[in-house]
Amino acid sequence: MNIQDSKSLQALLDTKPVITIIPHTSPDGDAIGSSLGLYHFLRNQGHDVQVITPTDFPDFLKWVPAAQDILIYPNEERKVEQRIANSTLIFTLDFNNLLRAKPLTPLLEQSGADFVMIDHHQQPDTYAKITYSDDKASSTCELIYKTIVSLSSVEAINYEIATCLYTGIMTDTGGFRYSLTSAETHRIVATLLEKGADCTKISSQVLDSYSIDRLLLLGHVLNDLTYLEQYRTAYMYISSKTLKQFNFRKGDTEGFVNYGLRIKEAELAAIFIENEEDKLIKISFRSKTNLDVNLLARTYFNGGGHINAAGGSSHISLEDTLKYFLEVLPKFLSLPNAYQSMPTI
Repeated sequence: MNIQDSKSLQALLDTKPVITIIPHTSPDGDAIGSSLGLYHFLRNQGHDVQVITPTDFPDFLKWVPAAQDILIYPNEERKVEQRIANSTLIFTLDFNNLLRAKPLTPLLEQSGADFVMIDHHQQPDTYAKITYSDDKASSTCELIYKTIVSLSSVEAINYEIATCLYTGIMTDTGGFRYSLTSAETHRIVATLLEKGADCTKISSQVLDSYSIDRLLLLGHVLNDLTYLEQYRTAYMYISSKTLKQFNFRKGDTEGFVNYGLRIKEAELAAIFIENEEDKLIKISFRSKTNLDVNLLARTYFNGGGHINAAGGSSHISLEDTLKYFLEVLPKFLSLPNAYQSMPTI
């Protein structure tokens, strides 16, 4: 965050606003970690602050400090609506278009509050009064760390904040494996560890908390994995029937797509998940090297994200979506900009 934005944000905070923090729909580790990290900081500064999620979030994140204080919109609609209506300052974290906050989008669009966007995805929208966007950052948690330091100092980071931010950075970097994991990321993580973040405990809570149903679902999905050698692409799919068979719960498919990239020769992995409730197919893409799955998601699947991690959706059947993917895959790989120059960090 530059000096001017930091001063502008501090000026907003000095008015003692009613603050609400909102991450994207289906929040992941970075969304929850950044939201709660900022929440702890603002509470420690004496602010009236509340985190609201548009939808529920996975059980493996519900141990994060103060997760129990989050208002989940589908569970407490009237309370959420009243809070947003009363808010004078709204932070939107880990997304840069209000459509990514469905079903809260209409409430946010109608709000008279000032907005602050803190995010690391490409092509941010222009709805916020203050926008702190850096698509070269490893995670939104990394940007929250910098925001806290710019508003106060590193001394403001305590055990709770460190735990939240470490969780988000660890999950959004794939355990510090993705290309946007920079030397600066590691310096920030070192500080978080010094402030009390327990890397062993956090990793165990997030990665070693599968239910038996979730593990069996993973086995079923991997059994049906398809590897297209000519395109160096692995893809998986899950029907709504399969989700019911294995008693699906929010977050159970988190990280499944990454298994496709464990094939030595694979450069691209995809997973297609049929969401019967929303009448669409949710899609996640991951890549190695500089293959730009953000371009793939934006061009063909109404989505976007980062060079190595992106998502999209399809409103046709699962079978037809898979056929469409196989049709556009060679077209995408032949695009002159399918392989991007990696950012200099």
